[in-house]
Amino acid sequence: MELRKVIFELCAAHGVSGSEESVFEVAEGYLAPLSRQTGTDANGNYFAVLGNPEAKKTILLDAHLDRIGLMVTDINENGFVKVDKCGGMDIRTLQNTVFETETGLKGTVCCLPPHLSDGSEDKATPISKTWLDFGLPADKVRERIRIGDKLIFSVKPASLLGGKITAPALDNRCGVAALLRVAEMIYDREVPYRVVILLSSQEETFGTGAVTGAFAIDADEAISVDVSFAGQPDIAGQYAGIGLKKGPMLGISPILSKAMTNQLAALAREKEIPLQWEPIAGRTGTNADKIALTKSGVRTALLSIPERYMHTQAEVIHPDDVENTALLIAEYILCGGVFDA
Repeated sequence: MELRKVIFELCAAHGVSGSEESVFEVAEGYLAPLSRQTGTDANGNYFAVLGNPEAKKTILLDAHLDRIGLMVTDINENGFVKVDKCGGMDIRTLQNTVFETETGLKGTVCCLPPHLSDGSEDKATPISKTWLDFGLPADKVRERIRIGDKLIFSVKPASLLGGKITAPALDNRCGVAALLRVAEMIYDREVPYRVVILLSSQEETFGTGAVTGAFAIDADEAISVDVSFAGQPDIAGQYAGIGLKKGPMLGISPILSKAMTNQLAALAREKEIPLQWEPIAGRTGTNADKIALTKSGVRTALLSIPERYMHTQAEVIHPDDVENTALLIAEYILCGGVFDA
């Protein structure tokens, strides 16, 4: 598969938390031909089984499929649409931004012109005062927009210099793309284990998909794939040294399996796969936390793809980091993991 094309298609799809159906179709188009079995569940997760479906040992690979967005909460008498955050939307990016509904209807966030401001409004408008203008009177708006509808940034993915990509929803559609590549890499290889790819729902809101999905799969080991912070101007501390095109970030946390983390690091050295470190002195803030606490516990590792400008309409990654994430996971699966069933 052409990785850049896959990422663009995934990022162009809707799929705000709790409404992931449209992006399912994109992912399934790539994953179903590479899988022995696919399916969904009551919470909107997508499953794909690879390897030996009858084996006692199961390795779970997780990436959340949902994206952040807005939800319609009211339509006033003049046709302006009130919204709230669905996921961790950065309200600093909202002013004058264009959003679109799942049916493609576009509206812009209302913003007071600077000419009419006394300066007190020159900071991010709180979400409680955020309205969208769809350009129609109230009766026409109500015909086409309903309370509870989800909105996404109306921004197309684009290529940047240096091979980089910018798009909304790279968190975590690039992680999904990595697992699609894993499926392609191991498709015609001898894998004596049951490998289940979980494209999980609702990570940006409650993590519901990972909780119920991991419970159903009941894996012996799990690797969760997400994004984390890359270096950019004015960032200090440990993330200042994280670069794009320098490989995935391997999580080190009390909640993560030391044995799996060490094995992934050893494979990266052996196979000369670039790798960066992400020490986290507590929970990781990803699905890895939910999976590790499933049932009596699941040994879990975390790989994150470096990303700039997270939770905005202009997130930036390098596809090489996605490819190297997939390569490292594939090597881990082919070596048999760490633990027995």
